[in-house]
Amino acid sequence: MKSPSTRLALICALAAASLAQAQTAPAPAPAPAPQYPALPSETPAEFKAPTEGFNYVKRSVMIPMRDGTRLNTVIIVPKGATNGGNKAPILLTRTPYDAASMTSHADSSDLESILTGYDNAADVIVQGGYIRVVQDVRGKYGSEGDYVMNRPLHGPLNPTPVDHSTDTWDTIDWLVKNIPETNGRVGIIGISYDGFLPLMALVNPHPALKAAVPMNPMVDGWMGDDWFHHGAFRQINLSYIMEQVVTRGNTAKWYSTNYDDYDMYMRAGSSGELARRRGLEQSGFWRKLVQHPAYDAFWQQQAMDKILAKQPVTVPTLLVHSLWDAEDIYGPVAVYKAIKPNDRNNLVHLSLGPWNHGGAIGDGSSLGALKFGSDTALYWRQAVLRPFLERHLKGNESVPDIPTVTAFETGTNQWRTLASWPSGCADQAGGACAIRQVALRLAGQQKAVLGGPADARAYDEYVSDPAKPVPFRQRPIPPYGYDEAKGQSWPRWMVDDQREASGRTDVATFVSDVLGAPVKISGEPVANLVASTSGTDSDWVVKLIDVYPDQVGSQPAMGGYQLMISGDIFRGRYREGYDKPKPLAANRPLSYRFGLPTANHVFLPGHRIMVQVQSSWFPLYDRNPQTYVENIFFAKPDDYKKATQRIYHSSFIELPLVEAAP
Repeated sequence: MKSPSTRLALICALAAASLAQAQTAPAPAPAPAPQYPALPSETPAEFKAPTEGFNYVKRSVMIPMRDGTRLNTVIIVPKGATNGGNKAPILLTRTPYDAASMTSHADSSDLESILTGYDNAADVIVQGGYIRVVQDVRGKYGSEGDYVMNRPLHGPLNPTPVDHSTDTWDTIDWLVKNIPETNGRVGIIGISYDGFLPLMALVNPHPALKAAVPMNPMVDGWMGDDWFHHGAFRQINLSYIMEQVVTRGNTAKWYSTNYDDYDMYMRAGSSGELARRRGLEQSGFWRKLVQHPAYDAFWQQQAMDKILAKQPVTVPTLLVHSLWDAEDIYGPVAVYKAIKPNDRNNLVHLSLGPWNHGGAIGDGSSLGALKFGSDTALYWRQAVLRPFLERHLKGNESVPDIPTVTAFETGTNQWRTLASWPSGCADQAGGACAIRQVALRLAGQQKAVLGGPADARAYDEYVSDPAKPVPFRQRPIPPYGYDEAKGQSWPRWMVDDQREASGRTDVATFVSDVLGAPVKISGEPVANLVASTSGTDSDWVVKLIDVYPDQVGSQPAMGGYQLMISGDIFRGRYREGYDKPKPLAANRPLSYRFGLPTANHVFLPGHRIMVQVQSSWFPLYDRNPQTYVENIFFAKPDDYKKATQRIYHSSFIELPLVEAAP
């Protein structure tokens, strides 16, 4: 039998040998002779920074994939990872956003300090003693290979032998075989694009994958996430499309031409023309976008909810949804609905929080003007994420399993633990808290009436002018981005006060009487419009709004505040099928039915319920010319026409109303 010291030396030697096979570069060449020996350079050929006193060891390796492509991977092992004879699990994030910068948020000897920032739940990582691994996806930053936006699975859209599923499998296989400090159990976690990648990992998952946490994931880019919503193009993302795709290291930057983004997009005309001016036609992804404006096979075959609905559920999965997610508000709940029916062992969990995109890893005590009375994100990380990872990555079954659904209830500002989603409350025995679909009628005299009668002949009317589209937030509209120091308040626009819109003549507004009792909704409101246009195409924007009392003593600025609880857009040409664009019959009442994002909200006594309907949401979405053209990306100035819009009083919003216990 070998002594403990001999075994340790052997393990270290094997680890060193395997790591040597995955180095980022061959051994450096000998230093060249000084150009001027009499006064040589004072810079060493290679500087080796001392790390004494650091509480972690960081190393970068190039991990080979099955096709020979090597992916840049940063591995951070906390010192003491094997103390007490236990080994540490791995928490992996795969990203197109630069693994090096995501693991270097600070120049510090402290692990939590270098991780505190984008896409690291740093407190949970450090508390759990996890080995942190962040990897550049193929084609981005330090990784080799070709970059394809949301690279599809091998199949009709990807004839190559590799995709994110195979790359994740190969990465996990290498990690568990080559990191001696690991217990061989791996979790994958990430936000947005980094949240899409854990979903890919669930397709033919590696046996060592024991947990997945897709947070605000990109799921269906056409139906309701980054690129389109119900057919309307999210042109606000043009800057992202350019910067993310046209260079390996995101070195090409979108430049500003106006203080107000509204002016920049208006002066360009169509989104296609603005893209042309900025050189996006050089981008392969942009060319695909403009070739596929409808929901054809290109989009349907890469929708992750549809893909995962055909997969068995074998990996514990925690889906994370933000109720005011300005980027991927469709995906998490869509995946939950798709895969939960296949969940035979209660492995699929869902969390809904009062956050913006990625807000679960930040400070969740407020969002814009909203105050929640506690740090909701900290609570969620400690009460939900931490025990989920402890149980599944450490195999610690003494840690109780988390509830199937953990949902924050806005309005009352309380967390609810639920057995399913949508669900009114934890106990639905005897019909208590059952959800009933109730019509919120858009009635005469600009009234919104719960369960009121329909009037098929009466209507409200407005003129929609593409030359003066309705701004999606108060002007001047800051540029898209996350840097508050630069005035980039994009992540919180969804909680902006909607009073600016309700006062416009091109927005139809319907409001209820003051509520005498609480009204709770849980689930997806559904817009059922009966509307006509004098044009041959039209967009319909529907917003469900909580109107605060005229005066709020505890927070005066909230007096009369109009808070959007749920809202979305529908491009009229798709009323007969998302893959079948057709001109609209002018001046004829037509039916439109489309879902709005999930809500879990209580309209409190003293508040009112409002619905706003409009035909533009600019420049968040491209303008509809209101005359039918084959491809709106290439609409010409003469195509844009005023149109008279009528909202008939047979229209209603289907509310998932939670009935009070008897």
